Amino acid sequence: MPSERIITAAQAIREALGEALRDRPETYLMGEGVADPGGIFGTTKGLIEEFGPDRVVEMPVAENGLTGIAIGSALMGQRPIMTHQRVDFALLCLEQLFNTAAKSHYVTGGKHRVPLTVRMIIGRGWGQGPQHSQSLETLFAYIPGLKVVMPSTPYEFKGMMHAAIADDNPVMVLEHRWLHYVNGHVPEGPYLSPLDGPKVVKSGDRATVVASSYMVLEALRAATALEHVGCSIEVIDLRVLRPLDMTPILASIRKTGRLVVCDTGWKQFGIGAEIVANVVEQAFDALKLPPARVGLPDHPTPSSLPLAEVYYPDSTDIVKHIGRLCGLSPDAVDKACTEVLAVRQGVPIDKPDPAFKGPF
Repeated sequence: MPSERIITAAQAIREALGEALRDRPETYLMGEGVADPGGIFGTTKGLIEEFGPDRVVEMPVAENGLTGIAIGSALMGQRPIMTHQRVDFALLCLEQLFNTAAKSHYVTGGKHRVPLTVRMIIGRGWGQGPQHSQSLETLFAYIPGLKVVMPSTPYEFKGMMHAAIADDNPVMVLEHRWLHYVNGHVPEGPYLSPLDGPKVVKSGDRATVVASSYMVLEALRAATALEHVGCSIEVIDLRVLRPLDMTPILASIRKTGRLVVCDTGWKQFGIGAEIVANVVEQAFDALKLPPARVGLPDHPTPSSLPLAEVYYPDSTDIVKHIGRLCGLSPDAVDKACTEVLAVRQGVPIDKPDPAFKGPF
């Protein structure tokens, strides 16, 4: 058997973008920093040298203007790939995304389409603070007409990027910055990872954990520690926020009867709240206990390291909720928490977890 090719998520994204530019003449890449030597965390590095400034277009600090250009060119038959180095920057162009990109197909009775891919980087790290490290996926998932995806592995990053570019609808691709350096198996050449909804990434029968983006890795770490104390949990990678397919989640709930949802964004009004609402509406009789939510507290994202240390949830929060739902002994919960904390011992909260480098 040939050995698997292991690369980072950033390299996987860069491969997908390069393959799309090479194979699809109607594509072009645009954004602030796409031509920078650093290449937006390495995801666009070297592309301008290969494809030139007409296909890799460096833009001024004018987010609303560049969004209008992207939408207009998509309506005319091109497939632009627009990149925001921070999701926060996209706040300046929401009107165009929400009212034009999302609605053009609908209001024209299907005569027009907007094959636009928007990359937005979310998440914490390095003291970025309340205006540069938010996780605002709920804003985009709220709007009919937008597809919203959150990959969690290098394989999914490449495949879902290709699928987003090929889609005739606007697709928002939200990339957690801590996932760019994660390693995993990625095939050579283009492939599509369908934008079709949640996937079970670990089977179990005691409880269901539904997580998105970076929190999938935290959920898998919690699952491993809980396995060592005799508690088998099922982990579901949400993958696609809109359209939201509840089928795999409901099937898991009917097996386990217990639910924990893990958000990268705020707990209140978040994606986790939407999942809980759907489960209660559609599978209330299967629940043995009320669901639990893991998410950010109701407070702006902090810059301060001491505040960050108590602001962001991690694997221990998942373990504690599972312990309560499954009736685990305090000793078992403490043992599982000790195991997950040992891996990050000495690593500042605002730096990526070295244990998550992969492969995944």
